[in-house]
Amino acid sequence: QVQLVESGGGLVQPGGSLRLSCAASGIIFRFYAMSWYRQAPGKQRELVATITNGGSTNYADSVKGRFTISRDSAQNTVYLRMNSLKPEDTAVYYCNTYTTPIRHDYWGQGTQVTVSS
Repeated sequence: QVQLVESGGGLVQPGGSLRLSCAASGIIFRFYAMSWYRQAPGKQRELVATITNGGSTNYADSVKGRFTISRDSAQNTVYLRMNSLKPEDTAVYYCNTYTTPIRHDYWGQGTQVTVSS
């Protein structure tokens, strides 16, 4: 059974930083691409960042230069380092992975990030 468990969210002031973690189980972690999505109130869920099994990364334009995704295969964990946070980064952040060639998505329960003074 695949499980993704996020942690690290919270309340931070504008300009601050947070690091989110997602611990994966039930998969051979090193074979899977891992992603972070977010969903703000009243908005659709959007892709924030992806890291492939080879370590290549991609980011949404809105977070480029501020967020960094990384992975630790020894710990079966993917991270999202968020710097220079803005109020518009406020959302529930979800960890994601998926199977190929037939795509089936797995999601964590989400962790709330609130950027406010």
